[in-house]
Formats: sequence, structure tokens, C-alpha cells
Amino acid sequence: MSKNKNIAVENDATAKGVIAMLREIAIIGGGAAGMMAAIVAARNGANVVIYEKMNRVGKKILATGNGRCNLTNINLSHQNIGCLHSTNRDLVRNILKQFTVENTIDFFEILGIAHKVEAGGKVFPMSDQASSVLDVLRYEIDKLGISVLCDCEIQSVKKIKDQFLLKDQNGVEYRADRVIMVTGGMSSPSLGSNGSGYGLAKSLGHKVVKPFPALVQLKLESPFLKVIKGIKFDGEASILVDREALRKEEGEILFTEYGISGPPILQLSRSAVEALEYKKKPQLKIDMFPSHTHDELVALISLRLSYQYDRPLDFSFIGLINKRMIPIILKEAGIHHLDKLCSEVSNKEIRNIVKILKDWEFSITGSQTWANSQVTAGGIDVSSICPETLESKLVKGLFFAGEILDVDGDCGGYNLQWAWSSGYVVGNEATIK
Repeated sequence: MSKNKNIAVENDATAKGVIAMLREIAIIGGGAAGMMAAIVAARNGANVVIYEKMNRVGKKILATGNGRCNLTNINLSHQNIGCLHSTNRDLVRNILKQFTVENTIDFFEILGIAHKVEAGGKVFPMSDQASSVLDVLRYEIDKLGISVLCDCEIQSVKKIKDQFLLKDQNGVEYRADRVIMVTGGMSSPSLGSNGSGYGLAKSLGHKVVKPFPALVQLKLESPFLKVIKGIKFDGEASILVDREALRKEEGEILFTEYGISGPPILQLSRSAVEALEYKKKPQLKIDMFPSHTHDELVALISLRLSYQYDRPLDFSFIGLINKRMIPIILKEAGIHHLDKLCSEVSNKEIRNIVKILKDWEFSITGSQTWANSQVTAGGIDVSSICPETLESKLVKGLFFAGEILDVDGDCGGYNLQWAWSSGYVVGNEATIK
């Protein structure tokens, strides 16, 4: 347990000489950031109400980490934010500095979530159940007396003098001294994120950076996809724009009927979709043998062919690559007589085959839908947000946190850490300002 765990688990408002004076805090959205903000604000002495349009809070948490909830990542800090993306990186640093990965782990340990660290610095609950995380958050919300109104979609927010007037889908009105908007982005709309918060923010004068799906499968242009769908392999993938490699990732890659998927593809997808948004033509380069150089692979295949000189060329690749891939690879390499004898294959043809195995390129035509994406890139323009408090520069008493902002992260717990950190900051600031 860290020495500074009190930042995450204790009511420090009194210690600061600040009293919330039973301030009414309206939190629009009951996801990860919203629940964190609610708990922090309630611990500071505020009356807190969560307005959630789904039939229960925290549904998206249950889907994170393939149902295990990747809570955070030990490699993330305010000094190392490369896995979080925003037009204002100083804002991201400021927020992570106020509520760190260590604070997050302490916060959940006190609530009852024992943790473990896995490959790549990913932090999971010892139970391997996302439901555990939601259970302890809901228990704390109940214990603190936080009001939760489910099936309640706030459709308008207005500032009238020193108070906010909120109205739901049934025309019911609510009042609050402070509003925290944590409605999420547009990813996984079935779990509550459909972009409704953007309209509320715009009505209060904020601009929205055009959202696009990130951590999403990619669509490719290729006549072979139906033939090779379902084939998976450990390889390396790169995104190229104007022949420049923007990013490279390794891991399990899966061909699908529409294109390509797998953890490396999800990590690369933001760069690809962003390029498409700017009307560029991104390419995907696949290396099926990242552990071999071109020359090493040429030597390996040449040796195989010498052993099997009297066999058909296509048969000689059985045991090296997936059988369904063999005719596709050979045709892509410009070899049309697939059953020619290995002894008849030229050195140039071998190098052409290696070129496909190491540098197979596809045109990226798009991505899967919002329903398939894990996170939203784009969102509320952070230039109109105070980088230390996440309070609106346009409307005093209005705060934003989580995925609704133009901040998004890679796979691996980075997006949830952003939710916890930004939720903590707005929950605290809304009660002490």
C-alpha cells in the first residue's frame, strides 16, 4: 500500500479546510468515470445524483478486458503518456499526476479488489471478473448514499444564474449546483455510449472534434478474403501512409471476411482510421515471419526446396504456412503454375515469395462500425477545458471527464486509467471550487 493512498480512499476536503456545504452535484453518465466522480464528490460531503440512461450503471465495465476488467497499466504515468492520445498532452499529464496508477490500485484494494500484474503491465482483479469491480463500486455508491436514477436520459442542460437546470426524456426537471458530464463517446452503443453527450456540450457552447472509432477491426481491399477468413498467425503489422510507417505491432493476427483483426490490428487501427478521415490512403503491411530477416527466409525456403526438389511447389510449403494460404501466397508472388517442381523454381521466384511473406501489403478501405469499436477517438475539444481541473472555460461549474473528451488510449488498461484519473479530478474539483 502506498504512503499517499489517502488521495484515493479518504475524505481530504476537511483536511484542506474546504467544505462542500451539501453542494448538489449532477453526474450525467454512470460509467467508470462517472462512478469514480460520484464517490469522490460524496466523500467530500456533496449531495450526488447519477443520471444513467441504461437500466443499470457500469455496463461497459463488464465488457472491458474480455470480461476480466483491465483496471490500469503499470507502465502509464504522467511522465510516460505515449499510449494516450490527445491534442493537449499537457492536460493528460496534469490529470494523471493528480490521480496516478498507484492511486488507482490503492483505491480498488481498499474497496476489496486484490490485483495482479500480467504481461505488458496490464493490471487485472485477482478474481478475473469485471463484475467484481462493478460490485465494489456499486456497494460504495450505496454506502455513501449516492442517488442513482437509471433509465433516465438527460436531454437538455441549461445554466440559469448560479444553477443548472436538467431535463430528462419525460420532461422531468432537476436542479444542480455543478454538472459533471461523463456520457462517454460513441463506441459500443448497446452499452450506453451513443454520442448523446456531444449534443449537450454543443448546446453549452463547446466544440466537438469529429469522433471516429478506435481499437477496431479494419476492412481491407482484397479478392482473397473469403478464402483465407479464419486463418490466424503470430506476425507483425504496420500502418503505412505515403510509404511512411506510422506504427508497428506484433501479436496474433486474424484474417476475416471483411478484412483483418487481432490485438495488433486494434492497436494500429487509430492511425489507419485517422488517415482515412483526412482522405489519405493508408496501407497495411503484414510480416508473417517477423523472427526471420528476408535473407534468412530466402535461405530457409531454398533449403526446403532442395530437400523436396521432385515435389510440386505448392506441396513443399505444407508445414511452413497454413495450407489455405499457400495458393494465395504463390499467386501474389506471380507464380501461376503452382504445381511446378521445386527444382524448377528460380532464385528470383523464391525472393518474390519471401517478399509476400514479409511485406504483404493491403489497401485499408475502412473499419468496422461503432458497435465493434472499443473506444472513441475525438470528442469534446479540450482547448475549451481547463487542463488542471477539467472545468469548462465557457460555463463555470460544468466539468467533463472520461471518453467524452478528445482523449483516447491504446489497449491495455490505458482508457480505464484515464476514466479513473479524470473522474477523480472532476469529482474533487466540483466540490471544492
